[in-house]
Amino acid sequence: MNIDKAVLTFAGCVVLLSAILAYEVNLWWILLAVFAGLNMIQSSFTGFCPAAIVFRKMGLKAGVAFR
Repeated sequence: MNIDKAVLTFAGCVVLLSAILAYEVNLWWILLAVFAGLNMIQSSFTGFCPAAIVFRKMGLKAGVAFR
């Protein structure tokens, strides 16, 4: 798995977790999905993604989007 796939998998898990928590616990958990979405938008313009930095330090190889 490369960094790009790891970031997309992580973002998808965060959005799904947010939806589950919003349904089961409290609607305010939807803000986690909003944060994830905003982070994906800003990283598409800037190329900066904190999760990509963490995955790079974990030893995953670079992909096309995050180097």
